[in-house]
Amino acid sequence: MSTLRKALVAPLILLTMVASPVLADQRHAVEPSQLAAVVGQHVAKQDADRTALREALARPEVQAVAGKLGVDMKRATAAVETMSGADLIQAANAARQVNQQFVGGASSITISTTTIIIALLIIILIIVAVD
Repeated sequence: MSTLRKALVAPLILLTMVASPVLADQRHAVEPSQLAAVVGQHVAKQDADRTALREALARPEVQAVAGKLGVDMKRATAAVETMSGADLIQAANAARQVNQQFVGGASSITISTTTIIIALLIIILIIVAVD
């Protein structure tokens, strides 16, 4: 039995040694340049989302509503850096709506804008509470 093992092990080792470099030369399913581009786009999207959130949280109107609700703005702003995934996308969408409401120097807060601001702050508070 040991002679049979020795007779099988040696060819298997040789086959493995020969096959490894051949398999290593195969093409990848995704080119490294494509992968780098997709990762770069994802990072850029997250940066844009965080910028929209920071812009919305810096608005005096948002800070006024947050003050009435007792929200710590320093903590909320710090939470922006830790957000990711669906939470970041949802909060950024709400922040963009807030930012669009005040484009062109609009200074009055309507009910819908206040609702959006409160929703944005609640999303951030929930995320901070979970962390």
